[in-house]
Amino acid sequence: MNTPSFVSATRHTGFSALDFRAKLALFIAATVAAVMWNDPWLNLLLAAGICGTCFAVGIPAPYLKLVAKVMTPFFVILLITHGFFNVQHVQRLLGGRELTPLFHLPENLWFIGGASFSREGALYGLNAIGKSLTFILLVPLCVFTTDPNHLVVSLVRLGLPYKLAFVMTSTLRFFPLIFDEIQAVIRTQRLRGFAPEDLSAVQRLKIYAKVAVPVILGALHKAQQTEVVLQAKGFSGSAQRTYLHRAELGGRDYATILAAVLIIAAAAWLTLSGIARFHG
Repeated sequence: MNTPSFVSATRHTGFSALDFRAKLALFIAATVAAVMWNDPWLNLLLAAGICGTCFAVGIPAPYLKLVAKVMTPFFVILLITHGFFNVQHVQRLLGGRELTPLFHLPENLWFIGGASFSREGALYGLNAIGKSLTFILLVPLCVFTTDPNHLVVSLVRLGLPYKLAFVMTSTLRFFPLIFDEIQAVIRTQRLRGFAPEDLSAVQRLKIYAKVAVPVILGALHKAQQTEVVLQAKGFSGSAQRTYLHRAELGGRDYATILAAVLIIAAAAWLTLSGIARFHG
């Protein structure tokens, strides 16, 4: 089992060279646009653009495949839920207009018998999927393309307490250790004749649940070791300290922040003009 990298992108690009504060501005701009827009095609276009950017800047493909695999059932549930049951909210967005049914469930089904799947509800489900994808992909786009050393300095420059910034970056460094631990446990089981591909999904889930016990114990042990090392080095968490890495905003960073402001302005204009409104 190949575990995607949770530390950095696979290659260095111009986006990776941006200061984290500039990336955070883009993060806020895209989030504001996704929240303000209710048009499904605009939100899906935004999500597709962010996904393409993730590929372009070197976000590991296994990670993106993992996101797609994990989130697909959730997206299907969103589509079904909005298509069948989100009637009143969608009608309110459409000014009380009746929804267009695509098909009806048989009347003899328990609880959901006679329910109709509407075209407008399905479109609103696509709108929710686009928003969710945007939120999910923005985090790796901004975090995985930033060196943890520069990340902590940028967060401190933003006014975040140094202890909190240190905890956040330490968590990012801790992820690969946890996944390496998972790989080691599964590899050990394979050496003992365990073949998960021969088991059903339910049996596999039970086996992987048991894997969680040694992984959690190993993570707690590593966390305790980290605490001992920090205490031995006299870590105080004081922000009054020197930094090996510098975080200075350059011309490209200011241009990125300006672009983020323009994106927010454009998103607001599309919303106020009605273009980004849900039309069904």
